[in-house]
Amino acid sequence: MSILFALISIIGIYCLIRNFINLKKAIDLAENSLFPVAEGQFSSVLIPGEWKITSRLSKQTKSYRIVKWGTGAVLILMATLLVLVMYIDWLSSSLFSSAYLFYLILNAVKHPGNFYIVPNGIILESKFIPSSDIKEYSVEKIVRWHALYGLDSRVNNGFKVSFNFKNKLAPPDYVVITEKKELETVIELLNAQGIYSKVQIDESTGTAGSQGEWKDSK
Repeated sequence: MSILFALISIIGIYCLIRNFINLKKAIDLAENSLFPVAEGQFSSVLIPGEWKITSRLSKQTKSYRIVKWGTGAVLILMATLLVLVMYIDWLSSSLFSSAYLFYLILNAVKHPGNFYIVPNGIILESKFIPSSDIKEYSVEKIVRWHALYGLDSRVNNGFKVSFNFKNKLAPPDYVVITEKKELETVIELLNAQGIYSKVQIDESTGTAGSQGEWKDSK
């Protein structure tokens, strides 16, 4: 039990450090962001889940300070618990409860969701992804019967922009662009980096096949 707890703690500590390093790198790259830049562009990008607009990446924001100091505090807490478990054998049957607690702690110091396009890739959920690692993207209009329709009033009639990565272990991820004008900017910037959409959906219907024409975006 103690060994298993130690492995969980080490993995948690690794994830905390990796996430914070990714965040710092993303903040540095976001200084040269191509999108979003203007206030209207920020408000047009919705992050799945709570459907909040993309958060700003800056070392001056409150969210960054929370992650910075929270990460340090959690690292100390996890290291202390690890020492107690290994040397005092303080655990017994509370392993899974402790693992769940660590999961909640890890999410508590997570930076709010964000999406940026930078000169050589994108930033998604505070992680930089180079354009060479992005296989393709796709665009779907969120109309009635779409899986996202009705989840939030701002999502309706917006556009789901999904990314597929060359790393097969990395799951696809997406954001929602609420305005067609901003979507066109996103598509233009992605295409300029050699990131193309395999197919595009007819914007008037939000469907494919007989109700809409698929066309290559290259």
